[in-house]
Order: sequence, then structure tokens, then C-alpha cells
Amino acid sequence: MKRPSPGARATGGIRLTVRVPLRQRADCVGLLPSTLAGLSAAQIAKLPLLWGHVRVPAGEVFDISAGDPSTLVFEGDTAKLDRVGAGLAGGRIVVTGNCGAWAGAGMRGGMIEIHGDADHHAGSAMAGGELSIAGSAGDFIAAPATGELRGMRGGRIVVDGDAGDRVGERMRRGQIIVHGAVGSYAGVQMSGGTLLVGTGTGAAPGYGMRRGTMLLARGPAELLPTFADCGEHTLGFLELLRRDLPPRSAERLGFKARLRVRRWLGDAAVAGVGELLRWT
Repeated sequence: MKRPSPGARATGGIRLTVRVPLRQRADCVGLLPSTLAGLSAAQIAKLPLLWGHVRVPAGEVFDISAGDPSTLVFEGDTAKLDRVGAGLAGGRIVVTGNCGAWAGAGMRGGMIEIHGDADHHAGSAMAGGELSIAGSAGDFIAAPATGELRGMRGGRIVVDGDAGDRVGERMRRGQIIVHGAVGSYAGVQMSGGTLLVGTGTGAAPGYGMRRGTMLLARGPAELLPTFADCGEHTLGFLELLRRDLPPRSAERLGFKARLRVRRWLGDAAVAGVGELLRWT
């Protein structure tokens, strides 16, 4: 697990500090800047929170201090806090350490900064806003929940480290940037959007891909035989994509050095016209 980055402590905002190391997971759904605005620390402490299998007042889990309602800060032993920022539509949430599962699930706007690792399903089916993870991320980043048909529909996810399996599953729109490596089945059943990977993938990237773009900046990839090699190209849209990326991401992914790629088209097994690109 990644240690919180230096200077991760945010200033201002409503602060929720985990009182003691958690033995059970705490569900933070509903703890959003918009829902806490105008509440005193005492009122926030009375809000119900699912902790393990029981509901408790938030004050049993957190020490709470009021502040600027546009920013909400989670600090202390945050690794077992699940659904932080789920459904966020505006404002800013900062997690000063590692974070639990489903961070930013279904978010529609605003900003979430995680200054450590994130567990599985971060950004699940998000539709807008930006989720930034300073460490690594687990499986199913931006993927839908079991039984749901649509994955990420908009917004941006930036992972500074590595990510697990099935990143971007059923992705329709938006942008996922992983500076490190990803696991198997990245972009499985993608139908749109852009997935950028810095240092390689596991098996079968783009399995069942219908549309969308996946750029594999470096490292080996086990490409499926159902992707057709279309040769080398200089693609003009990559310059537009470079301008849209955070400057640090563009540099780490190699955009400043080269814009010529090798292109594969597929997945032919589903009559797909998605593209896998790799720098030449």
C-alpha cells in the first residue's frame, strides 16, 4: 500500500478524522459537500453511517470539524472507508491516505483526490468529474457493478501507479489514464472513450471491444488474434488528445516525444471497430 504523499494534508474544508483504526468497513455514502453544507459539526456527528453490519452515528467513527463546505477531507486510518464520494455532483473531496472500495462510484461532477491507493471499483460507472489516485488502484476501475450494463460514461480518472484487472470494462465515454501497468482484460467490452496505459497490460486487452481507443505507451501486450494489424500511422487526433491531457500525464505517456503509432483494429469477434495503438 502506498503511504500518503508528502503534503497530502489538505487545508480548510469540513474534516472527518477517523477516530481509531477501523476493524470493520465503514460506508461513507451520503457524506458529500452538498449534503453537509450548512450543518454544524454536532449535526454531522448525528448522521447515520453503516459500520460493518450496524448503523451508528457518524460521530462514533469520525472526529468532525466544520469548515468550508465546498471541500470535504477524510483523514486518519482511511483504508476501510468505502464509497467515498459516491454520487458526487460538485465540490472537492480529499482522502489523505489509502481509500476503500467504490470511491467516486457514479460521480457526476466535482473532484476527488486520493493521496494513496484505492480499492476495487473506483469510479464505477462515473458520468463526470475527475478522480485522481496518487497510488495504485484495484480491479474493475470505472467498471459497472455486477448486473449493470453501462460502465464509465464521462469524466476522467488518473491513476499515478498501477491498476488491476478489467480496467474500463463496458466503458462508453470519458478518459482513463493509468501511468503504470494494468492487469488482464483492460477495456473489455468497451464501446467508446479513451483508455491510456503507461507501462504494459496483462492478457487480452480490448476483449469484446466495439469502439473506442486504447493507447499502450510502453511494455508488451498479448494482443488477441481478432485484432487486425493496420500498420504504422501518424494520427492527427493524437495531438488534440495531447492538449487535452494533464501535462504530467502527456509527458509520462510519451506524447511529447512521438505521435506515430502502430494501429490494430477490432475486436473482430464482435464486429468491433475499436483501436489499439502503440508508439512505434
